[in-house]
Amino acid sequence: MSLKASIMTRLEKFVAADVNGYRKKFLDLVIKCKEFTVDQIHDLISKEYTVTRNEVASMIGYIQSKVGILKSHKESYKTPIVYTVKDEYIDIIKMMVGKSPQSVGI
Repeated sequence: MSLKASIMTRLEKFVAADVNGYRKKFLDLVIKCKEFTVDQIHDLISKEYTVTRNEVASMIGYIQSKVGILKSHKESYKTPIVYTVKDEYIDIIKMMVGKSPQSVGI
């Protein structure tokens, strides 16, 4: 299995477990924002969903470590971590966001 196919499978499982709808919203925001911090995404998602900052941070950490589509960097120890989507996975995320819930197993 190629790396892209493996990432696609992991991302499908992530979206399939989306009971509240905010995982798909997160992926949509990631595409629109390009660069983001936990606080920025939390502020945007919490306008539509009841979600804690820790839930958002956990989701971002999971996506970075298990799904593997995010990269991060930190300017200094005083600044927050800035996340970006790896360029090679933008099309996969766009495809996931565009899929109906039934087509990803929800």
